[in-house]
Amino acid sequence: MDVSGVYLELYGRIPPLAERAVKDLTPAQLSQLPADGTNPIGWLVWHLARVQDHHMAELMDGPQIWERGDWAARFGLTPDPANIGYGHRPADVSAVQPDGPDSLLRYLDAVQARTVDYLRTLDDAALDRIVDRRWDPPVSLGVRLVSIADDSLQHVGQACYLRGYFGW
Repeated sequence: MDVSGVYLELYGRIPPLAERAVKDLTPAQLSQLPADGTNPIGWLVWHLARVQDHHMAELMDGPQIWERGDWAARFGLTPDPANIGYGHRPADVSAVQPDGPDSLLRYLDAVQARTVDYLRTLDDAALDRIVDRRWDPPVSLGVRLVSIADDSLQHVGQACYLRGYFGW
């Protein structure tokens, strides 16, 4: 398997898990907190899609999918490209109101499609490109792609856990 195939396999695991987490849930269920100060299923899936969209757009030096169309409105938000969920306080978390599982999954699908197109172009040499010099050592494309997938898989795992926790 080549490097592109490995990343495609890794990222390909995210959408089916997200669907399992949100399928057939109501907007109220998507926003239900297990405890004060925690994140609901809808926020977790929104956040993982936002992070992937934001970071992949940065890597590709292009616009975010979030900035086009009515994605933000489907979540009760404005199309602020900086709003990806990092640093959200409880009020910020509760402001993310997906209108249903379809919006979460369609947004993730749009983000995923762009990501897959990009991943198909990768070769070994591309992974060594430095994409972030703010860290020591600087972050390579290969490391950043692993970080994005890792973040997504952790959050989708949390969302699946919450679905089981609530017994849905």
